[in-house]
Amino acid sequence: MEDKVKDTIQTGSDKWWKRAVIYQIYPRSFADSNGDGIGDLQGIIAKLDYLEDLGIDAIWLSPVCRSPQDDNGYDISDYQDIDPMFGTLDDMEALIREAGRHHIRIIMDLVLNHSSDEHRWFQEAKKSRENPYHDYYVWRDGVEGEAPNDMRAAFGGSAWEWVPEVGQYYFHQFSVKQPDLNWENPRLRREIYDMINWWIDKGVGGFRLDVIDQIAKEPDKKITNNGPRLHEYLRELSRETFQKADLVTVGEAWGATTELAKLYSNPDNSELSMVFQFEHICLDQIEGKEKWDLAPLPFMKLKEVFARWQTQLCGRGWNSLFWNNHDLPRIVSRWGNDGQYRVESAKMLAILLHGLQGTPYIYQGEEIGMTNVQFGIEDYRDIETLNLYRERLEKGYSREEIMRSVYAKSRDNARTPMQWNDEENAGFTQGTPWLKVNPNYTEIHAAAQVNDGDSVFACYRKLVHLRKEYPVFVDGDFRLLLEDDENIFAYTRTNKDSRLLVICNFYDRTVRFSLEEDISDMELLVTNYRETGSAGTLRPYEARMLYLKK
Repeated sequence: MEDKVKDTIQTGSDKWWKRAVIYQIYPRSFADSNGDGIGDLQGIIAKLDYLEDLGIDAIWLSPVCRSPQDDNGYDISDYQDIDPMFGTLDDMEALIREAGRHHIRIIMDLVLNHSSDEHRWFQEAKKSRENPYHDYYVWRDGVEGEAPNDMRAAFGGSAWEWVPEVGQYYFHQFSVKQPDLNWENPRLRREIYDMINWWIDKGVGGFRLDVIDQIAKEPDKKITNNGPRLHEYLRELSRETFQKADLVTVGEAWGATTELAKLYSNPDNSELSMVFQFEHICLDQIEGKEKWDLAPLPFMKLKEVFARWQTQLCGRGWNSLFWNNHDLPRIVSRWGNDGQYRVESAKMLAILLHGLQGTPYIYQGEEIGMTNVQFGIEDYRDIETLNLYRERLEKGYSREEIMRSVYAKSRDNARTPMQWNDEENAGFTQGTPWLKVNPNYTEIHAAAQVNDGDSVFACYRKLVHLRKEYPVFVDGDFRLLLEDDENIFAYTRTNKDSRLLVICNFYDRTVRFSLEEDISDMELLVTNYRETGSAGTLRPYEARMLYLKK
C-alpha cells in the first residue's frame, strides 16, 4: 500500500484524497460474521474484495468505539476501545492491516462534541464540582425544574439535565445520554489530542469529525454551531494531530457556508481537508421548519447551490460530494425514481455528482441502487424517528401524516442491512437482523450486479476509475450550462488540456436541449442507457458524460 500512496501523492493534484473516492460503512448494517444479527469488523474484512473491485480508496467507518449505543455509537464511552458488538481492538487492527493490502485506508468516525454519560470522564464529573473531570463538561447552576434557558435538544426535550449530586444542570445538544464536552478546558483538549495520535499511530488514514462545528458552543448566548472560538480550536487540533501524518479529515458542519468552508478547508492545511455541508440536502423541507416538514425539491435552487459551492471553493477550499449517508434517506427514493426508472435515475444521480470537483462519498448500498423502506412504526429503531413519532402524536398530528414524513426522511431508510444477495436476510446475517431488511432485496442486491456491465454497480465502478484516469476531474474549472432549464442539470469541467461535459435529465419525461458549443467530437465516457440517444434529446433520467482532449 505504501508504494501506491506515494505514487498518488506525487502524481495527484497535491493531496491523495483529491483523486480519491471514499465509501461509507455503517458497521452494524454492513456484514455480520458471527450470526448475532449485527454487522461487525470481521464482516467488513470479508467484503474487502468487493470494495477493491468497486475501486474505492478509503472506508469511512461510522463509530465502532465502545458505546452504550443510545445513539448507535455516536455516544462514545471509551475512545480507545472497540465496542464488543463489532469485535475487538485486535479486529480493528486487522481491518486496518487487511484494508491496506487491498489499497484501502480506514477513516475513523470521531465524536468530539460530546461523550456518553457512561464515559469515565462523566462518571467522575458528576461526583462533585471539585472533581478535576467536572470541568470536562458544560455545567450551569440552577434550581431543579427550572432549566438555565429554553434551549431544546436535537432529539427532543430540553437541552439541560439536572444532576442532584452536584446541584447543577449539564448541557446536551443531542440525547440526554450525550453530555457536551467543554472545549474551553485545555486539559480536555490535550486528552483528545493524545487519543487521536494513538489512533494515527495504529495506521488509520483519516478522521470524520461528527458535528465538529458545535464544539465551540456558548449555551448562555444560545450559540450551538460556529461559536467564536471554533476555528481557533480546529487550528490547534490540526496542529497537534492531523498535520503529523498524511491524512484526510472531514468535518460534519451543518451550518457551513461557502465562506466558512474556505476556512475549514483552506489549502494551507491549517484546519481540515474538507467539510460535509448540507445546503443541498436541506432543500426539500418547508423553509424555517424541521426536516420532517416536506416540500417539493426546488430543482433550480439545487442547481444554484451546487454551482455556487463549485465556483466559490475552486482553488480556495475543497468540496465533499455526497447524496447519501447514515442520517439521510436513500437518494434514488428521494430525488430519483425508485420505481420504473430506479436503475436509470440511480445512475443519473451518480454521474451528476461524480463529475463535480471534490471528493465523492458513496454510502453503502448506494452503488447498487438501494431504496427507502416503509415499515410499521414498531419496526423502526432510530431514536430520532421514534421521538418524532411520539412528539407529533402529542401535538395532534395524524398517524398517516407522521408516517409520510417517516417514510421520506427517517434515518432508518439508510440503515436497513446491506443487500448482498437474494438469500435469507439478503445475505447480511444468518441470525435475526437488528433492523429488518428491505423486502425488495430479492430484486436489488450486489450479487446480481457485480458481473453485469449495465448495472448500477458497474456505473459507479466506471465513475470511480475515471476520476483516477482524467486529471480534469480534480482540477477542472466548473461552468453551469442551461442555467434556466427546468429539467436539465448540465455543466462543464475544463482545464488546460481537456474538457468534461455532464448533461443530466433530472425527471421522468423526455426533454430536448441545445448547447452553444459543438459536442460532436467529444468521447462518450459513460451513460445510463444501453442504446445511444439522439443528439438533442434526453430520455427520462438520461445522463451523459463526455470528454474532449484539447
